[in-house]
Amino acid sequence: MNYRIWYSTEPFADFVIDNTQLRNKIFVKKKMYESDANNAKNFHTMPDHIKKILYLDAPDLIVEIDHEPIFSIEVSTEAGTGHNVFQRFARLAASVENNVPSFYIYPEAVIIHRQNSSKWDKINPLIFKALEHVMSIYNIPSLFYYFPSDYREYKDNPMDCPNLREKGLKYDSNRNYSGSPLGTDEEMVKMFTAINEIISINERHGVVKGREKLLANRDILERKDLMQSEYSDKEGNLSMSPLSATQIIPTSYILNYLSQYENANYEIGELLRSRENTLVYQVDSRTFRSDPYAGCIAAIDYLKCREGKTFEERRYNLITIWGKLIVNEENQTIIITTENGSTIKSLADSVKSSESKNILTKDYVDLKNHEIPRYFMQMRYGSTFSKTKVVRIFAYFADAILFPDGALWRDA
Repeated sequence: MNYRIWYSTEPFADFVIDNTQLRNKIFVKKKMYESDANNAKNFHTMPDHIKKILYLDAPDLIVEIDHEPIFSIEVSTEAGTGHNVFQRFARLAASVENNVPSFYIYPEAVIIHRQNSSKWDKINPLIFKALEHVMSIYNIPSLFYYFPSDYREYKDNPMDCPNLREKGLKYDSNRNYSGSPLGTDEEMVKMFTAINEIISINERHGVVKGREKLLANRDILERKDLMQSEYSDKEGNLSMSPLSATQIIPTSYILNYLSQYENANYEIGELLRSRENTLVYQVDSRTFRSDPYAGCIAAIDYLKCREGKTFEERRYNLITIWGKLIVNEENQTIIITTENGSTIKSLADSVKSSESKNILTKDYVDLKNHEIPRYFMQMRYGSTFSKTKVVRIFAYFADAILFPDGALWRDA
């Protein structure tokens, strides 16, 4: 069997290879290009089965056997409070939605230095519930492992921890693995074990049949159980961020609001009308931007809305309001205001900027030789991969996007 290891950063790829069975396999390493939007010269060279995992966002690593992806890894060193831990969630979802197991490496806590003190910023445990829901829907592992840190030993005295300069995080001392977590840490050893189990299962049973056996594997089951325990032990609940920024209201209120866009020739379509209630995610940001909101809407979908494998299989409509929601009970509608100047122009500008990457409007004679295969890719996919990440993710997850001065919605 031949392996290909697609990487964003090569030292992290070497870290995973050298600590797992991959080191004994026949493999090649390949640079992963994230999207047509940020790497127009190379993205079209990526194989189609890898592009499908990248349709929302790109993980740090994808490993495949004979052109069948078998797992992806996302790693972060950010503080995981509030919305932050969900910033990369769309990457995990995109992997699992393509039946590819995902691994998420994230710190349990990070030391944050403030003006008069330093303290641990601890992870939002709602991430464990979100990953549990993803696994329940797809029956594919999406496993969480803590980035090694001094947190548990120095929980009450962060200033005394030996890795204070690194915000309490433990990095591997091998220079070949620059920026990678400490490979001898118990969490990383357990992750390597799970990766080895996935490799062995896929080699014994093949990728398609192997996927069906993964969640029954004892190492994977134990990690899944630990994630559930961590959610409970850290007092996770469904009122935490980003769910604290959501509200469920009758869909009729949304339809009454959107009726301003209807006339004798057009009526809002059946999708929004098909669900009695709507979950609103409020973002009062001045501009339509990605982090951390794009990952949050993906997590909110799985935490509260999704009941099946597509956006059509939701209990509630999922919409975002860029501004402040006021529910007008008297008139059974909504009012949207803003304190930060949110405007639909910021969304339209982002879409317009994305379309500048579209070369389908060029005449063939104007194409440079290296643009021809990219043109062919865009013939098939249009500007799917040319859009910026924020446009791709919100267009994929949101049933409607509302601003104080404009709105977008799905009809079907």
